[in-house]
Amino acid sequence: MPKKLIVLGSSNVDYILNVPHFLAPGETLAGDQYQVSLGGKGANQAVAAGRAGADVTFIAAVGDDDVGRSAISQFQQDKIDTRLIQVVENEKTGVALIFVNSEGENMIGIYAGANGAMTEAMVKPLLPEISSADLLLMQLETPQEALDLAAEHAKKSGVRVVVNPAPARALSDRFLSFVDIITPNETEAELLTGIKVESDEDAALASQKLHEKGIEIVIITLGKRGAWVSQMDASREITGDLIPGFRVEAIDTIGAGDTFNGVLVTALLEGKSLLQSVELAHAAGALAVTKKGAHPAIPWRKAIDQFYLENKQ
Repeated sequence: MPKKLIVLGSSNVDYILNVPHFLAPGETLAGDQYQVSLGGKGANQAVAAGRAGADVTFIAAVGDDDVGRSAISQFQQDKIDTRLIQVVENEKTGVALIFVNSEGENMIGIYAGANGAMTEAMVKPLLPEISSADLLLMQLETPQEALDLAAEHAKKSGVRVVVNPAPARALSDRFLSFVDIITPNETEAELLTGIKVESDEDAALASQKLHEKGIEIVIITLGKRGAWVSQMDASREITGDLIPGFRVEAIDTIGAGDTFNGVLVTALLEGKSLLQSVELAHAAGALAVTKKGAHPAIPWRKAIDQFYLENKQ
């Protein structure tokens, strides 16, 4: 019987415009390749896990609008259990306004919408579902009070807690004490530790800081270079190394980190080693940047496995 994953996080609709370069204040710039697609960090990670074969349930909030109804329908097609998605009356589904430059980099502005209604009161009735899971995956696009409650309950229930600390913001030591695995990028790692991550040595130091807060596994994603993966054992001995990514021609990096996280936890729940799980997540993230958009670019498991086998050194 497959192990159970719960993703608690945001669900948005993404409005995406490709531009030659990022706009300066006061600048008007003609763009092209405008598209609308479903997104949100929580939704992206749930979709990535569902398409990778996880038994995944999504805890989220959407508006009572056409976008929210469409999102729920799409999640079901992506093999996600949608029973715990809350529909918030008189509120719109969250929105992300995204500019993508000629290098495939992006800038994102977010309106929380229904995501802002994911409060402690909304999550409390769902705690029995969380305690029945094997792993809880969360991000930071929902109110912190909900994340605090879910993480503490999961930890007390023996459920593994994985946090992708994005978008970047400060987190309390109390919250971090409930976390088993954390997956920041360089910017997020710097905000959490005060260490600017520009080298493997910096990544090791930042990981050490996070281990000191009680976190067992730290995975600092480093874009094209791959990820610094650090693990602390029961005797508090720390081992870390760079696990390289796969080289591809990037078209659009939207959702690549979310794809990495969704596939990472799926592989861990399948019983794969930490190294194998990170490598499979790298393969999925590499595939995601070769297509445009968030959900449309997230690969299915067959494609991930094929890419991994063909490109593994």
